[in-house]
Amino acid sequence: MPHETTLIATIAGGFGLALALGILAEKLKLPALVGYLLAGIAIGPATPGYVADMGTATQLAELGVMLLMFGVGLNFSLDDLLSVKRIALPGAIVQMTVATLLGMGMTWWWGWSLGSGLVFGLSLSIASTVVLLKALEARGVLESMNGRIAVGWLVVEDLAMVLVLVLLPPLAGMLGEVEGASESQTPLWRTLSLTLLQVGAFVALMLVVGRRVMPWILWQVARTGSRELFTLSVVTAAIGIAFGAAKLFGVSFALGAFFAGMVMGESTFSHRAAEESLPLRDAFAVLFFVSVGMLFDPAVLIEMPLGVLGVVAIIIIGKSIAAAALVIAFRYPLTTALTVAASLAQIGEFSFILAGLGMSLGLLSSEGQNLILVGALISIALNPLIFRLIEPLRKSVLAKSSIARRLDQRQDPFAELPMSTEEHYLEGQVVLVGYGRVGRRIGETLRQQGIPFIVAERNRELVESLRKQGIAAVSGNAAEPPVLIQAHIARAAMLVIAIPDTLEIRQMVDTARTLNPDIEVVVRTHSEDDATLLVKEGVGRVFFSEEELARGMAHHVLKRFVPPTAHETGSAKPEH
Repeated sequence: MPHETTLIATIAGGFGLALALGILAEKLKLPALVGYLLAGIAIGPATPGYVADMGTATQLAELGVMLLMFGVGLNFSLDDLLSVKRIALPGAIVQMTVATLLGMGMTWWWGWSLGSGLVFGLSLSIASTVVLLKALEARGVLESMNGRIAVGWLVVEDLAMVLVLVLLPPLAGMLGEVEGASESQTPLWRTLSLTLLQVGAFVALMLVVGRRVMPWILWQVARTGSRELFTLSVVTAAIGIAFGAAKLFGVSFALGAFFAGMVMGESTFSHRAAEESLPLRDAFAVLFFVSVGMLFDPAVLIEMPLGVLGVVAIIIIGKSIAAAALVIAFRYPLTTALTVAASLAQIGEFSFILAGLGMSLGLLSSEGQNLILVGALISIALNPLIFRLIEPLRKSVLAKSSIARRLDQRQDPFAELPMSTEEHYLEGQVVLVGYGRVGRRIGETLRQQGIPFIVAERNRELVESLRKQGIAAVSGNAAEPPVLIQAHIARAAMLVIAIPDTLEIRQMVDTARTLNPDIEVVVRTHSEDDATLLVKEGVGRVFFSEEELARGMAHHVLKRFVPPTAHETGSAKPEH
């Protein structure tokens, strides 16, 4: 085939087969990622038939890495991480350490070097954010407390892996037999210091200059009204900053792209940037996974069956047990522990990036990379099944184990109001369910007016913070009767539900009216259909976000064109 068509042939073959196998994977209720990896295996050199150009595929994979990391940075939320820092930060660090040690122990048994074992163990320790987000979205629990803990946990893992990608190259000479390392007379401390200095300079430049320059550039481009130019500016920032960071500061493409996304994510155009760049990011991410699959040799399944079993056991069993034990140790319910455990029972894109870096540094053999790839394939394929087993497993464990029942029912200091709670909080108060963007504004208004209220919130860290501010709060899901009982719903004047979950709203209202038949209920919803249904069921006063927004804007317009008495009278129509 002529050289001029190599790029086209690689892209066409990769996309075409990835599409076919991706659709097949989705039909089988598997993540499409499995199909992309299988497509790479099919066009790779280890399988018969058409073989794509590895050099071209590698460069396309680098673009995929940049855009993947740009997407991770763009969606990175420091606030989301801080909201679950109590469990996510120590949990992720301890769980990664346990998984890394398990991987290193297995490679020590095989006689591998320290560097090979470390890279191998770290590759098994980190789960795929892409796989997790899709799994949580498919089950509708991404915005739940359990979902936020799982996502925060993986954010910590991602940040830790970014640090590993920075430090691994200067440490490579000490960790393994790297060509030329023995000839270098530069002390390790000097190499590490120089690396950290370069990274620090780049991070400082991005945080100080990038935060000001990038939003300004995006604003100038947005003023042109050209969607194409805006998309081009976003992609140019992702790839250009990644390339510049590598050339000027010696940091990896991945780190440069991550910080480009993180800085852009703080601008007012972050949502539009994410939306405009998503198709291109998805396309190159597919090529990245295809190129990873091309590196896989299926012969490892025959040559090292015990090794494959060991890798899968570490990923699915070892990591999951460590994570579940840590979550339970932090006094979270068994459901949370099982959700986090299922979330971590797979590996993905960062594992591939780290394995590729280890190969390039001479720290990891092709055998190790093959084991990582087969572990990813099997664990990702099994992950949906593991999620489906959460509820049956929880019921089985609670039914058969008295220890599990005690752990699940033990007293949480944040699930009860302190004895020192003032009396005026315990009668005629407002019970406010949820303290997010809406709940916080309601709570601030109540505080300003001196109206007593008690917050029921799932986030234990937020409950602790509220108590430090002198706000009465209890931790837990208000759909469960004990939580509303702790908030003294029986003597409350009003229940304000500031979360839009229709199913749980019904359960909260039923509990509240059983204990307090005369209580007034106020709820919110994002859906007009849900609002209509809740009104028909007589749950109370229902606020539908779009209707309230339209009413507020219409009121503002009427103030300009209609005499006050007319529009005030006219706006007094029946409410939900």
